[in-house]
Amino acid sequence: MSFNATLVGQFLAVFALIMGALTYYLGRRKTNTPIIAGVLGALLSLMPLLGLIYAAALVLKSDVKQS
Repeated sequence: MSFNATLVGQFLAVFALIMGALTYYLGRRKTNTPIIAGVLGALLSLMPLLGLIYAAALVLKSDVKQS
């Protein structure tokens, strides 16, 4: 079974965008620096397992109190 490199690249790009948006949303609730959380989530999602582990860590983290 052969994989097309273009298809893999497109999957990774779409997955990075989705995970970046998801981790930014979670970062707004769970951290004081949501932009950094979103960028880090997008970068880690280039290796999908790391992106999912990072998102799970954000989900399990307690919420930051809003001022």
